Amino acid sequence: MTKEPTPDAVPKDGRRPSVRLSLIAIAIVLVVGAPLWGPLLLRRLTFFHVHRVEILGARYVAPRDILSRLHVDTMASVWDPTGPLAVRVAGHPAIQHAEVRRKLPGTLVIEIVERVPIALVQAAGGFRVYDARGVALPIDPARVLVDLPVLMERDTTALRLLGAMHAARPDLYDRVSAVRRAGRDELILQLKTEPVRVMQDVTLDRLADIEPVEADLGRKQLHVAEIDLRYRDQVIARLQ
Repeated sequence: MTKEPTPDAVPKDGRRPSVRLSLIAIAIVLVVGAPLWGPLLLRRLTFFHVHRVEILGARYVAPRDILSRLHVDTMASVWDPTGPLAVRVAGHPAIQHAEVRRKLPGTLVIEIVERVPIALVQAAGGFRVYDARGVALPIDPARVLVDLPVLMERDTTALRLLGAMHAARPDLYDRVSAVRRAGRDELILQLKTEPVRVMQDVTLDRLADIEPVEADLGRKQLHVAEIDLRYRDQVIARLQ
């Protein structure tokens, strides 16, 4: 007796397994591809047009300078690529790093890290602001309050030293009011209490040696005219 072939089993929803697998595959493609096509669709919606820009971290850079570099208006969308915006903002000479993120529905948040101003350097017509690299920053001390040590000329060695102090010993950096040359290899750091004479390659550890000397002189109520750190393992305090 010949047996008739039986048809494939059909699920209750009427869809064959191959059809269901195809639908699942399409759904996976849509989910995985959403980061690509999703923003393209959302950019067309006026609901996501840029209506506000928030700027974080700006102390010396004027917000208008950042906005001019963004080149965005109310026709732009928050779903536009943010990478080019961050690159344009970071191109400002006073900005070290910039990050742009979205705050839905219509706000761009610009967070910047400014280059640190280290000293005021005497220049024609006034002072210019420099960082630890020895690069002039576009900061106008007549417009923005900057309380920085003063150098009579651009001295990269002194600027690097001040930069290291600012980063690792801000308490000592805050006491420096000026730095000047005293010969080819020597510097004088004018603290708010006394001048300190050092070799130009002085380390921060060596500068820390002045603190116990100052404390001892203070206990004895002695007034110092100058502290000299030029000699190895010696701290010379010249009294008034």
